[in-house]
Amino acid sequence: MHQRLTTIACCLALAATAAVAQTDVYRWVDRDGKVHFSDTPPPLDAKSASQKRLGGGYVEQEYPYAVQVAMKRNPVTLYAAPSCGEACTSGRELLSKRGVPFSERDASSNAQAQEALKKLIGGLEVPVLVVGESTLKGYEQSQWQAALDGAGYPRERLPGQAPTQGAVEPPAPPRASAPADAAK
Repeated sequence: MHQRLTTIACCLALAATAAVAQTDVYRWVDRDGKVHFSDTPPPLDAKSASQKRLGGGYVEQEYPYAVQVAMKRNPVTLYAAPSCGEACTSGRELLSKRGVPFSERDASSNAQAQEALKKLIGGLEVPVLVVGESTLKGYEQSQWQAALDGAGYPRERLPGQAPTQGAVEPPAPPRASAPADAAK
């Protein structure tokens, strides 16, 4: 009986040690082509960065490391409307081509988006791009590129990264007292 309890205790101790021993290991290639392995995240200019959890398999990552860092520091929100036309379409295409994850808020039918847009620019004009703390009114490709560059987003979608699409928020429930032309 004593030997059985000792065996069970040892098995439990080994299982606990294995759970604690799990750690993340990062693999990346530097600009000279040298492959690195480390327990700390790779630098922003690293190429082919991947993360592996020892003892637990690969960590599923939707975006490359450089994009994750930019997303955390400077999230991107696009305020648009169905009536926006070519300006909104061009803006979405630019974000997708660069592989920039963004959330899209419909300023024509979402009361919360309308209020946020009024606070940002004082009106309901679209498109408006928010990159971290920067707000850009209207679509001007060079300005959008400069803001995304400054925020650390890669110039092109990285290898293996799927095209991005805005996460469109569901329309807000209709309010009884909302005027019909609030978005104009």
